[in-house]
This record gives sequence, C-alpha cells and structure tokens, in this order.
Amino acid sequence: MDRDYRLLELVVEMGSISAAGQRLGLSPAAASKRLAALEERLGARLVNRTTRRLSTTQAGQAFYEEVRAILAAAEAAEARVSGRAERPSGLLRVSAPTSFGRLHVAPHLPAFLTRYPEVSAELLLDDGYSDLITDRIDVAIRIAPQPDSAMLTARLLAPNQRVLCAAPVYLEAQSAPASLDDLADHKLLAARHQSPWRLEGARTIDVDSIVATNSSEVVRELCLAGMGIALRSTWDVGAELASGALRRVLPAWQGATDVAIWAVHAKAEPLPAAVTAYVDHMAAALGPVPWEP
Repeated sequence: MDRDYRLLELVVEMGSISAAGQRLGLSPAAASKRLAALEERLGARLVNRTTRRLSTTQAGQAFYEEVRAILAAAEAAEARVSGRAERPSGLLRVSAPTSFGRLHVAPHLPAFLTRYPEVSAELLLDDGYSDLITDRIDVAIRIAPQPDSAMLTARLLAPNQRVLCAAPVYLEAQSAPASLDDLADHKLLAARHQSPWRLEGARTIDVDSIVATNSSEVVRELCLAGMGIALRSTWDVGAELASGALRRVLPAWQGATDVAIWAVHAKAEPLPAAVTAYVDHMAAALGPVPWEP
C-alpha cells in the first residue's frame, strides 16, 4: 500500500505518471495500472488524464495531502529509530527573492552542501511570497518586517539598510533634492511590490515609477543608467556606492528599519535537521551587520 501512496505522491509532484513510475522502477503502463487500481480500491478518481496535461481531482488533492503527511511521518519515525534524524539529510527546498538569492544565497550553497553531503537542495528564486505549505518550501528567505504567524517561525539573519540613491549623470542633469517634498519633481524608480517607499520616521512616499516592472533588478539597472532615484538596499548597491557609480540622495533618510532579512520556516516538532543546519549556516554567512555602505 505504501508503494501505491508513494506513486501517487510522485505523480502529483512530478505531473507525470511515466516519470513517477520511472522513479520507482516501473514502466509507464505498470505505473498507470497501479494508479488505476488505487482509484478503483478507493472508489474515486484521483487524477484527471488528458493527452496534454495531468491534474488532480478535488478528491485526489485531498487524498494526496493526507498521503504525503503519512509518508513524511513514517520517514521521520524511521529516522528517529535509526538515528538519521540527527544528521541533516534529504531534499531541502529554499525560496528567496531573485536578486538577493542570486547575490547572497546561491554563493553560500556550495559550502553548505559540501558540509552536509546527505542533503540535496532546490533553490527557487521569485520576487513574490511563496506559500510555504502549499509550495512545500522548507525555508524561505524574506526581506520584510518580522513575519507574524502562529504557523511560522522566523529567525533574523541580518539587518537590511535601504538608501535613496541615483547615478551621478542623473544628479548632474537635475538639481539634487534638498527635502523629501522635492522628490515630487524627480523621476522615481520602483518595482510594483516596492511602492510606496516606507522611510524612518513613519514617512511614506507614493512612487509613480517612470517604468512599470515587477523586477527589482530592472529598477537597479535603470538607476545605474541615470534614469532616476531609487530606494535600494545596501546589499544590492553597496559596491556601486563605494565606487561612486551611485550616490546617496537625502542621506538623512533611509528605509524603515523594521525591514530585515529573515529565514522563515513552518513550525514543526521535531524540526528537520537540514532546516536547522541551513538556517544556522545562513545566519553565520550573512550576519550580523553586512554590506556597510
């Protein structure tokens, strides 16, 4: 029975009966036959099959979630008995914002995997918030105010200083703003999810960005090209500020300091050793005060 459950789990997660069967050493025909037998035993269709795509039925999705919990509990029980629970192992799924993930998460992954060879990793870069439960994310790196949820645990990895900045070519062509009110007369740059700007002192600036984009990296490149003023994190533009490629604007102001870099994971007892080890690894790699401007 557990083999049938494992087949269903793989079918849902891989989106393919043949790929799931191959993982279990079954031919496509054998895998399809086993899945059909499981549906017949349950008296319910679990998967909708078409020539182009595969999707779970409502009953199939509900059963998959229960099956996944059963298999996870069985694996955890075996790990506790065998002593493997104390060693980081298995697949670790990590999500992070695109730019931050490329610059400050991916570079620290090789050392982690070298230290814990029984762990494999999947790194998902996305500027949207992943739903840890639905998307099966083990650890989410988030740049935000401290997450507040009864279902999640958050650990501070590092502060996040955000500064107003612009390229010298822009500031030479425009009169540099002397106050926040002067920003209304300037070209501003922000991704959709980065507006309005929240500054220290509870000041909020509504940003009508001259370019609409969902990409923080696009905003960074436009700022470097002299297209306007942006509110950027020092982890992103620290080198450019040091080299003079960008200059601070209104240096008395910075982004609200309640925004920081967090490692967020679902509450679990016991917490998988790989999750604990990875959060410790990132805290040591990033903290406590990186990226001084």
